[in-house]
Amino acid sequence: MPSAAGPWRVLIVDDHPIVRTGLATLIDAEPDLSVCAQAEDEAGALAAIAAHAPDLVLVDLSLRSSSGLDLLKEVVHLGKAALVVSMHEDPTWAERSLAAGARGYLLKSEAGRNIVAAIRAVKAGRLYVSEPLSQELLALRFTRGADGKTSGIERLTDRELEVLQRIGGGFTTQQIAGQLAVSPKTIQTYRERIKEKLAIDTAAELSTWATRWVLERKGLPG
Repeated sequence: MPSAAGPWRVLIVDDHPIVRTGLATLIDAEPDLSVCAQAEDEAGALAAIAAHAPDLVLVDLSLRSSSGLDLLKEVVHLGKAALVVSMHEDPTWAERSLAAGARGYLLKSEAGRNIVAAIRAVKAGRLYVSEPLSQELLALRFTRGADGKTSGIERLTDRELEVLQRIGGGFTTQQIAGQLAVSPKTIQTYRERIKEKLAIDTAAELSTWATRWVLERKGLPG
């Protein structure tokens, strides 16, 4: 439940101190909003929720030592409102965040301009989605078959999508395992499942496919 009196309390979760500081400066400048705590990972976020009882949690999906999507689901499970602030411009991430219970999805590239508007939309009980993504989300819905079946990237689970993102970022199996706090064997299992769902035969082909996918989402030539 929102605070009975005083500013709306916001917890910022991001593994970049400069990002946290920038967002905090913008939020604290508003009389009806206040940053009650900051955290850089899932453990810190959960501890801050218990200690400070925020009304809203800002969640970055790309945390170094944990899964932002997993944290988002935990935040929602705890009954807290969540707003994703992410660098991922692919509508798939926005769709999955909203499906997990996020009340909005704000691109980091426009956070400086729109973070306050996004928070106030959530505070008022509305969903907020960055304008560049809202139309893409609608298009994504309408281009699916009437039977609701999906193929390709949409067949991947949230964790498989995270692994694919990291493969495309050039990380090794061991590095991805460390980032997601699982064993290399588990990551290898995810890689095999991704290959099967995307109809890819070899590890080299998977790396090439993932790299191209990541570059396309960044608007760079693949």
